[in-house]
Amino acid sequence: MSTEEQKPRRNSSTDLARRVLEIEARAISSLVDRLDSSFEQAVELILNRQGRVIVSGIGKSGHIARKIASTMASTGTPAYFVHPTEASHGDLGMITKHDILLALSYSGESEELLAIIPLIKRQGAKLIAMTGNVNSTLAKEADVHLDARVQEEACPLGLAPTASTTAALALGDALAVALLDAKGFGAEDFARSHPGGSLGARLLTHVSDVMRKSEAVPKIASNAPLALAILEMSQKKMGMTAVVDAEEKVIGIFTDGDLRRALDKTHDFHKTPIDTVMTPHPRTIQPEKLAVEALQVMEKFKVNQLLVVDHENRLQGALNMHDLFRAKVI
Repeated sequence: MSTEEQKPRRNSSTDLARRVLEIEARAISSLVDRLDSSFEQAVELILNRQGRVIVSGIGKSGHIARKIASTMASTGTPAYFVHPTEASHGDLGMITKHDILLALSYSGESEELLAIIPLIKRQGAKLIAMTGNVNSTLAKEADVHLDARVQEEACPLGLAPTASTTAALALGDALAVALLDAKGFGAEDFARSHPGGSLGARLLTHVSDVMRKSEAVPKIASNAPLALAILEMSQKKMGMTAVVDAEEKVIGIFTDGDLRRALDKTHDFHKTPIDTVMTPHPRTIQPEKLAVEALQVMEKFKVNQLLVVDHENRLQGALNMHDLFRAKVI
């Protein structure tokens, strides 16, 4: 028999990948059927405590614990990760009687976690355990136990935590989202914890933050000649100029498009009054509105600039698409 014939046939990488995904999908699906009152108890326990959620785990469970803590923190539940070994060497001082420890261990017998549980409970902190063994020491010590067991790991050897860590991560996400909903945490709250992201730019940036102000705003009196309007447009480089009355109230706008149309109708730019060629009653917005609302107005009415006015229609500023691009609203 040849050497090639003696070698066991390997599954294709694609077949193996499908098997892994199927096993992990089943692991998450099985959580749905086993979800019970313990989950509600965990949510209520966290909601009714004054402190923070401290999430802890060792090894792969530790990596999942870090992600759960991060997700909770960004969705309205103050949380942070504490390594159980570091807790035994001083970090335990970060945990108070008002806090809740969410401890992850698939076996429920991680020595590093079990070593700190008595100390944490002695302080008065509550314990939520997420394990794959309801009869484990950690599960029995917990005030609330979340069952995250899986039928099998996706690793062909059955050794590397795969399906079990996926299930724990999904259960942690479910807990974070349930808390988010219970607290009425909304998009603006999320944006405040993500000010550097695109959502933060869209939900925290107001028109007053991005609009051009004072001398940077092109404007001209309603009785001024067309030639002066063209000069103002050229100097301020916004492709338009506001037209205002004696009280600085906006009565119109003169844009590049208006200029092209005026070229067909008049030859004397010095004698043509601007109010005869402007666009009256232009689209405007208030400075306290969100910048994303300005974008919505521009897109709806297919305009590239907006005048910013107060509630008495007095000119306060102006902005265009380029200003929104720079502010990362678009």
